[in-house]
Amino acid sequence: MSLLRRRKQQQPPPPSPGDDSNGSDHDEKDKGKKPAAQPPSTSASSSAPPPKRAKAKWSCVDSCCWLVGCVCSAWWLLLFLYNAMPASFPQYVTEAITGPLPDPPGVKLQKEGLHAKHPVVFVPGIVTGGLELWEGHQCAEGLFRKRLWGGTFGDVYKRPLCWVEHMSLDNETGLDKPGIRVRPVTGLVAADYFVPGYFVWAVLIANLARIGYEEKNMYMAAYDWRLSFQNTEVRDQTLSRIKSNIELLVATNGGNRVVVIPHSMGVLYFLHFMKWVEAPPPMGGGGGPNWCAKHIKAVTNIGGPFLGVPKAVAGLFSSEAKDVAVARAIAPEVLDSDFLGLQTLRHLMRMTRTWDSTMSMIPKGGETIWGGLDWSPEDGVECKSKKKKVNDSEVSKDVNGEPVEVHPEPVNYGRMVSFGKDVAEAPVSDIEQIEFRDAVKGSNLAHSNTSCRDVWTEYHELGWGGIKAVADYKVYTASSIIDLFHFVAPRMMQRGSVHFSYGIADDLDDPKYNHYKYWSNPLETKLPNAPEMEIFSMYGVGIPTERAYVYKLSPQAECYIPFQIDASAEGGHENSCLKGGVYLSDGDETVPVLSAGYMCAKAWRGKTRFNPSGSKTYVREYSHSPPSTLLEGRGTQSGAHVDIMGNFALMEDIIRIAAGATGEELDGDQVYSDIFKWSERIKLKL
Repeated sequence: MSLLRRRKQQQPPPPSPGDDSNGSDHDEKDKGKKPAAQPPSTSASSSAPPPKRAKAKWSCVDSCCWLVGCVCSAWWLLLFLYNAMPASFPQYVTEAITGPLPDPPGVKLQKEGLHAKHPVVFVPGIVTGGLELWEGHQCAEGLFRKRLWGGTFGDVYKRPLCWVEHMSLDNETGLDKPGIRVRPVTGLVAADYFVPGYFVWAVLIANLARIGYEEKNMYMAAYDWRLSFQNTEVRDQTLSRIKSNIELLVATNGGNRVVVIPHSMGVLYFLHFMKWVEAPPPMGGGGGPNWCAKHIKAVTNIGGPFLGVPKAVAGLFSSEAKDVAVARAIAPEVLDSDFLGLQTLRHLMRMTRTWDSTMSMIPKGGETIWGGLDWSPEDGVECKSKKKKVNDSEVSKDVNGEPVEVHPEPVNYGRMVSFGKDVAEAPVSDIEQIEFRDAVKGSNLAHSNTSCRDVWTEYHELGWGGIKAVADYKVYTASSIIDLFHFVAPRMMQRGSVHFSYGIADDLDDPKYNHYKYWSNPLETKLPNAPEMEIFSMYGVGIPTERAYVYKLSPQAECYIPFQIDASAEGGHENSCLKGGVYLSDGDETVPVLSAGYMCAKAWRGKTRFNPSGSKTYVREYSHSPPSTLLEGRGTQSGAHVDIMGNFALMEDIIRIAAGATGEELDGDQVYSDIFKWSERIKLKL
């Protein structure tokens, strides 16, 4: 019965007798036509299909849900396939495309019969060591012993301002802020991977394990890389721990001395350690003048910024580097504006300017090392990937196919910071500099309000007069850069000048050089009295590396950084050294060849006043060769600053040294750059 009722309800109502909706017009149209068919009976109408429903519209929410579903499904499918496939499958695919892969260095040297001999000590560089939270503010609830630096960096996205607050140090002391304790992760896991999948020391550790190394004869000298070197001892007794662990390694491994492998800023940190360990207490470790000779076989410095890096200048001056400057030019609103209160660069500067360690990498040696307004050691360098020489000039063709000579453009690398491309290229006689050191500062900036104290960078105390004075000086060399930082960031430099120095010693026997502020500057300290200790400088070459900068004043805004790299400044041709406001030279993408190689190439070579015991030094360069396919990952022949840690040739050299080889047995120097020629141009009393 209910079915019949529903069917009856579906019948259209019969038309009323008086209904004539179309009137006479309708009658006229119907003339001559067959009479309309009578409505079908109830039984016939019951079989008629129901009316079609309107098609639903596809909304934006539907599209988003569909996309998320597809991404999640694809992710789970790939994850399943990754876990289901044999471990050798990726290598099989790679070899099918690129051909058979060479044996990793550890496997190769194991086949040669090499085995572990000398204990190994790793000294990580800046930013590559993990840091974890031991005490924090309310916003960091639930993060006890969770990594704030390294790992997944999840809390950077979840609570960025809280993360900045906990990663910053006290502006006055350079130590912990009240109520905050962030400490270095310990053990080999402290710096094996920077983030999941991005190795630092992991590949080298794995290859050392192939010839018998394990944790009993390997030690990661982890430290809080934000602190000044001496403050790591004051707060954490890190230098004392390194001393004790090295002594333990030597004692438990048959008296074999250690091979120390510092990387990046770790090179400067260990240079400081070697002076600290021999100095008497309370400033030093009290090991005596022969401690290094008794405990260290070799120091294999990887990518060492012995004389600093120009990159540190841009980082401290405007929180920039080459890539940041390009991104800032493409999308200035992302990094520069106060949209949503991001203030990205200001918060970055606020944080990094509290890290005293960054000041250890300000260029050392002044104009004597880095050049002046009209010269630099690298004069005549050619910034092109392939060298085709015809009488010291490049031969190309114009649009008509005629040969055209393109001479290498002169580059004034000694002008480390220039305000304007025209100033960077102008003859010295055309540059009119207005002294900035005595300029009157003031708080008459548009952003000198209380809201800017949250992103305090010292620039809001500089005033328009100070900003104009900095720009009117026009050009800065490695010597005047120090004065520039004292002018624009006096509080930062007041802390830094207690711990670091950037000059050249006239008399290394002067008692003032016994102070720890000089120990990380190789131009103001002596190497230990260890004639049997070997020192290697190992670094990549063949990658354009930041050497000098073209700056401009930033557009005025609230809480802004008044200076920025002029990314619109470009060279005159494809092979120009000027790219995006940055002058490039040879190096490993972070450390120029001059900084990484000079000390071992000349200043420490033989018996000099910087190396009175005559420790042997070697320069080992590794020419950069990028991976040919994505399947090679970061490559096995990379010379890049961090990727070189996976360079097969470098790892083989280090493993051979750890197994007992000397520098002579590695065939001495291995050089691809002009470091020896550039070193001869530096007139330094040796």
